[in-house]
This record gives sequence, C-alpha cells and structure tokens, in this order.
Amino acid sequence: MTSANLILNAKKALRQTVSATLRVLPDSEVQHQSELILKHVFALPIFQRSKTVSCYLSMKGEVDTSEIAREILRKGKSLYVPKIASRKDRRMDLLRVYDFGDLDSLPSGTWGIKEPDPEYDGRRRSSIFDDDAEPLDLILVPGVAFDTSLSRLGHGKGYYDFFINTYSKKKAQENSPCPQLLALSLRQQMLPLGQIPMAEHDRPMDAIVTSDGVVTGKTESPVAKLL
Repeated sequence: MTSANLILNAKKALRQTVSATLRVLPDSEVQHQSELILKHVFALPIFQRSKTVSCYLSMKGEVDTSEIAREILRKGKSLYVPKIASRKDRRMDLLRVYDFGDLDSLPSGTWGIKEPDPEYDGRRRSSIFDDDAEPLDLILVPGVAFDTSLSRLGHGKGYYDFFINTYSKKKAQENSPCPQLLALSLRQQMLPLGQIPMAEHDRPMDAIVTSDGVVTGKTESPVAKLL
C-alpha cells in the first residue's frame, strides 16, 4: 500500500471516529461552545481589521456561524460564502452576500447547506475570483477535526484545499498577500499534536479558535502578531 493510501485510510478512520462523537453531541453544547468561540473571534485584531471575510455557513456538528456572518455584515465588512461550483471537479467559489435580507433568504444547496444563487436582486453576484473583487483578508474554515500543530481534517471532498491552493496561487501571481486561515473548532474536534494525517496538498491553518481560546501553534509564529 502506498503512503498516499495509508494517509487516506488514516483520515477516513479518524473522520469516522470524530463524526460519531459529534453526532451525539447535544445541540445545547454546540450552541454554548459556539457563543464562546464567536466572542473570541470578534475580539481578534485580525477580524477587526479585515475588510473582506469568507465565512462558511454551518451544518450540524460544526461551530454555529450564523451570528458571525451577521456580525461581518453588521460591521460593514464584505461577506463571501461558499458555493459549490462543480461537484465533479471538487471546485468551490466564494460569492458575496450583500445584506441581512440576502443572508436570511439563501436557499439550501449541496448537502442541505445554505448557498447563494448566482444572482441576487436582478444582478450577478460578485465572485472572489472576479478581477475587481476585493482581496480576501480572512477565511473562516470548517473541518471535522484539528490538532495543536494547526493541521486540519476536512470532510473528505477537498473543496477547501482546492480553493485555498487556487486562490493562493492567484494572489502570489499578483504579488498580493494571502488571506489568513482561521479554523473554528469545538472541543470535541480538537486533538493533540500530530494526530491529523497530512498529505502534500493539505494546508495548515494560521490559527484555530476554540471555546477555550486561540491556538496559534508555535508562539513565535508570525500569525500570533496578527491575532
């Protein structure tokens, strides 16, 4: 068996273990932790300084991001949320959500997660890949599990890894800074150092926010200064 297959099998087993724990986690506990997490997020200088933020729209077993998305709009920041562009190619876009009415009216898309339609109020939505789009400052990233080395285990579809790598290459070609990657994690999703198997294409997070605070990995990491 190749090393790549070993990593895939290890990821699958870990994903099943953590997902089983999350399935029986009471909604009240998820909500309690989510409220603590959003307070940490709102207090971060990187969040306060960011003008353009991508926020995932949560599903069961994830940190509830509904109030974070509303706070992004409330503070006058530009909000971009995921839209599955191609399931076959595992391609994800980020489309702009303009206001509270827009956010509240988003229909359910892939896997029952709310996604924006390509148009809103008779006009085409802005994509983060548009030439005139404002650069992303911050991406709030979901996942199944994380560890204290800032590794992330996704849902196994590769959408975020593909997007982050593609967008980062675009920014590098433009000599522009890449957005900060800030993961949101329930306590039950946070694992000890080195527990997440990482493949070559997997991107570590810049920081992880839990109900207990912010994990930045090495204390000398440059991202600590941004938080």
